[in-house]
Amino acid sequence: MPDTHLSRYAFEGVPATAETREVAPGVHWHRMPLPFKLDHINLWLLEDGDGWTAVDTGIARPEVRDAWERIFATRLAGKPLKRVIVTHFHPDHVGLAGWLRERTGAEVWMPLAEWAFARMLTLDQTDATHAAAVEFYRVAGFDAAQLAAANSRRGRYAQSVSPIPLAIRHYREGETIVVGGRGWRVIVGLGHSPEHACLWCGELKVLISGDQILPRISPNIAVWPHEPDANPLALYLESLGKFRGLPDDILVLPSHDRPFRGLAWRLDELADHHRSRLQRTWDACAAPASGTDVLRNLFARELDSHQLMFAIGEALAHVHWLASEGALTRESRADGVRVFRQAANPF
Repeated sequence: MPDTHLSRYAFEGVPATAETREVAPGVHWHRMPLPFKLDHINLWLLEDGDGWTAVDTGIARPEVRDAWERIFATRLAGKPLKRVIVTHFHPDHVGLAGWLRERTGAEVWMPLAEWAFARMLTLDQTDATHAAAVEFYRVAGFDAAQLAAANSRRGRYAQSVSPIPLAIRHYREGETIVVGGRGWRVIVGLGHSPEHACLWCGELKVLISGDQILPRISPNIAVWPHEPDANPLALYLESLGKFRGLPDDILVLPSHDRPFRGLAWRLDELADHHRSRLQRTWDACAAPASGTDVLRNLFARELDSHQLMFAIGEALAHVHWLASEGALTRESRADGVRVFRQAANPF
């Protein structure tokens, strides 16, 4: 990213694990580690009268639980954690929601589709479900080594979360959640997850954007085995429009990297990024190309098994957008692998 973009960051540096920084009145930023190349998640603590509300939780690992215990002993200053608001079902966001509920009695709030997905992924561990997921990747063009990597990831989600609570408070698009006397309006973004919630406080001019809007990388917009013909990129690009009515000078609190300003600039950049990826995807399909052929065109670097799952999903998301616009045709080879070929030029 050019140096001029770095000036969009609102703060120098980042808080150490289990430390907090107040970024707006009553809004505190803290970070938890992740065991991936993307090695952290930003979490938010909101002062809430005689207690606290947490937004997202971190992944279910001992070092993250230990960091929360340190926060209980310091930042929370003896006040109870009353509520945990989860933006979406990914394990770095919901991972410790169940543990926090058991530890503190806090009520867990989640969008209904996100809760249902989290419950499904932890409870549906059948051989048939796993076999169908591996077949999805075979049809996308995975070779034997890549299929072995996909096969090895069975149960990975369930291993990354504490038990998802049976009872939650469902919140939805357009609802206003009052925290500490201030209203936070729910804006649901699509494409990254089924019902990803962002929280907008007009009084503070603060947007908690979760993974929907990040300052440097683009959110993972991917096709997954549960909906193999989905078009998540169309949903994502459409839902970016929901944020264009917000003031440009607001403080955006993303789940990764640092808080930033310049929302309109970032929305434009995200849309431009995907237009560029769509062009590269179309170019890769001059001859019949599988999902993995497109993946190699979009991601030149070496990918670990974790990154591979996200990358193939993202490649398919761009392919499916082009197919939905009539720019690509699709067919199956004799071995069952689906391939795509250029049709009309959409550019």
